[in-house]
Amino acid sequence: MDRNKFIKKTLLASTLGLLVPKLLKADTEEKTIIKKQVGYNHLPNKEIKSMKTVLHKANTRGQANHGWLQSYHSFSFANFHNPERMNFGVLRVLNDDIVAGGQGFGTHPHQNMEIISIPLEGDLEHKDSMDNTVIINQGDIQAMSAGTGVYHSEYNKNKDRDVKFLQIWIIPNKENVTPRFDQISIRNLEKENAFYQVLSPNNDDDGVWIHQDAWFHLGKFDNGKEASYQIKKSGNGVYAFILEGEVEIEGQKLEKRDGFGIWDVESIALKSNTESKVLLMEVPMNQ
Repeated sequence: MDRNKFIKKTLLASTLGLLVPKLLKADTEEKTIIKKQVGYNHLPNKEIKSMKTVLHKANTRGQANHGWLQSYHSFSFANFHNPERMNFGVLRVLNDDIVAGGQGFGTHPHQNMEIISIPLEGDLEHKDSMDNTVIINQGDIQAMSAGTGVYHSEYNKNKDRDVKFLQIWIIPNKENVTPRFDQISIRNLEKENAFYQVLSPNNDDDGVWIHQDAWFHLGKFDNGKEASYQIKKSGNGVYAFILEGEVEIEGQKLEKRDGFGIWDVESIALKSNTESKVLLMEVPMNQ
């Protein structure tokens, strides 16, 4: 599929995703029915009885190979549609993308979405209608509030190697805000064998900020290390995405690129079984 057709399908998928929360406001009975179909408790994990969890193994993700782009979708996106995997609370999109040298996403619009980009390898060039032209490198994080509307493009800056990055979409708690852009290096925030914050709702806190009561933390752990994470806001859930290695979260064994959601808890415990790297995304479970 060429880039233009891909972008059109992507925008359609994001629109459908935004319709879900609007439908849920219609009627109490209807809300219950729809939530059972596409709510955050899709595919419950039956291995753990004491808490609410959902397990997404890496090989169950949607996959698209467009030649210039290889993309893995943890939630429904573009050609990958699964009504049981629409979202985790307000976490709408988690794409694990590999873009070939010199290729990328041409200029396209977004509206009323918080878009977070985290490079894993290589250099990603970002241009937008707010007159920003920047390179996002490994060790950076970028957040863009689309609000009333913004256009942007993303290209692999290098012609001789791939760029790998996560693109994450969060449904905001405020619509039609003035579009904004934020990007920082998170190298000076890194900690050994502990989680460190890279995103929050507060513009004076560590990391970038977005229009949502969400907190992102990264953690890099040696073999055998243990760590815990305290929920920041009551009612929020946490979606863990394993970037590297093998870990256990609340007894659930997880491998590279597995996703694990957990809610109705006050804290979670992690044990690293190898050298590992983990992204935790704490988000509201209801919009």
